Amino acid sequence: MGTFSVWHWLIVLVIVLIFFGRGKIPDLMGDVAKGIKSFKKGMADDDAPADNGKTVDGRTVDHKAEETK
Repeated sequence: MGTFSVWHWLIVLVIVLIFFGRGKIPDLMGDVAKGIKSFKKGMADDDAPADNGKTVDGRTVDHKAEETK
């Protein structure tokens, strides 16, 4: 009673095919694959150093509140 048999899974598969049809499932998987590729590309772009010709100055500014009177 707590486990699903092969017949249960076949019935679930038939219901899914009725709801989504044969053509929509491959389209859905293609969209998921495109999303994963886009996510990976975005993560790779974040890890890449931003080298667009601008240099960043590494100096820091020391601020003392008493001197701003």
